[in-house]
Amino acid sequence: TTMNDSIRGPLSNGPTPDMLEVDAPPLHEFRLGDVARLIVVFFVIATSTLNALARRGLRIVGRTVSVKLGRTPSTEPVAGLIDAACNGLIDGFIRLGPTFVKLGQIIASSGALFPDQLVAAARRCLDQVPTFPAEVARATIAEDLGHPIESVFAAFVDEPLSAASIGQVHAVTLHDGREAVVKVQRPGIREQMAGDLRNAARVAWLFEKTPWGKASGAVAIIEDLHSVTFQELNPVREAWQQDRFRSNIWAFGDNTMITAPEVYWDFCGRRTICMERVSGMPMDRFDELAERGLDLQLVVRRGAKVWAEAAMIHGPFHGDMHAGNIWVLDDGRGCFLDFGIMGELSGEWQDLMKDLFYTCAIDLDFRRVVESYRRVGAIPAEFSDDTQLSMFLTNVLGTMLADGFGGVDIGALVTESVKMLKTYNASVPRELVLIAKQLLYIDRYTKHLAADYSITSDPFIIKNVFPEEAAKKAADLGVAMPI
Repeated sequence: TTMNDSIRGPLSNGPTPDMLEVDAPPLHEFRLGDVARLIVVFFVIATSTLNALARRGLRIVGRTVSVKLGRTPSTEPVAGLIDAACNGLIDGFIRLGPTFVKLGQIIASSGALFPDQLVAAARRCLDQVPTFPAEVARATIAEDLGHPIESVFAAFVDEPLSAASIGQVHAVTLHDGREAVVKVQRPGIREQMAGDLRNAARVAWLFEKTPWGKASGAVAIIEDLHSVTFQELNPVREAWQQDRFRSNIWAFGDNTMITAPEVYWDFCGRRTICMERVSGMPMDRFDELAERGLDLQLVVRRGAKVWAEAAMIHGPFHGDMHAGNIWVLDDGRGCFLDFGIMGELSGEWQDLMKDLFYTCAIDLDFRRVVESYRRVGAIPAEFSDDTQLSMFLTNVLGTMLADGFGGVDIGALVTESVKMLKTYNASVPRELVLIAKQLLYIDRYTKHLAADYSITSDPFIIKNVFPEEAAKKAADLGVAMPI
């Protein structure tokens, strides 16, 4: 018997329903401490940005003097001041802590919405987040599990493997020899993020009162971020979602080249997740992945297939597929990580997604799509005849129709659908917005890793959703259907 055999943490038998509830404090309330925090935020952002500009300005002056003295050619463009301002802003975000690091991650993962210089600077929020002391992590684990850390693990590495906005990850060895990692939530994070989000809601409200912010939907964005944040701040729920997603990957006996880390429930607690350790690299290290000689198009196809099956069949799907959360492991498998943000469509919306994928991959009969929108109540009642339905469809597909149906891609289709639903004041489930965002992530990976690949027309993606139709389409196209 090993020392480890006697350890039974509070989640050894899995979480109870009450542990999975999302406890989000009110967003729209006033607390005196928020005022002091708001002052600190403005001060830190202003000083960080001005300091960065001053340092860059001094370098420009120095180079200008050198050029005049004939010492060296000038290579420092004045445009570098924009880079400096963006980096200074991100310096401020990192100093201000988790809420602002999360904002930086959103900027880094939404390249089309922000200037390139700001997106580049914000990428530091993905992998350069300050750590907290190992003693705090050790104390949190011991308190969560009710055992001294030496009893829980044979080895605990104080230097974190990584740090993120919500917590940090330490390498551990279990007493039975298994290599694992433990993800520990940052101390005091709930209170700090709650206060920052209350302030953000006030700023958003004021912004919407200006001519520039009237149509921005700033308050709605903060409300959505508030909802998502407090889902992420429940590690028990995250571990449960990871466990569910992982068990569904192999439901059809295939997908052997895709995985997610196994959750070790005996060593999980209210603020602690222990899981299998995996080794690999993030999906966006495109050059390094290419040098390894992997069939990168196949990696993308397999990963997209697992994600699509989760959304259309199993229910819970990964809702934050930026490259830090999607890895290619050393053995060539694709791996999903970090399940803090998940989505799950209700039955009728799952059927809509199936109809979208079927239409794009199999027969391009968009009447099916119109009927699906009617079923979920997205088509206004006055749109009753064929001409009006044709107009409706044109609004949904927009400029994609100009290129012929073969040019329709499902990511753009879902994105346009969300816009259209909002135009007609139809109820848009948050999960549909998440779906659109993940499809855009997949599109980014395919552009870099497999430029000639389209998830839209690949019958492999729906192999387990529509088996007979997918097999026939694959045979007609001469498309491989790997395991």
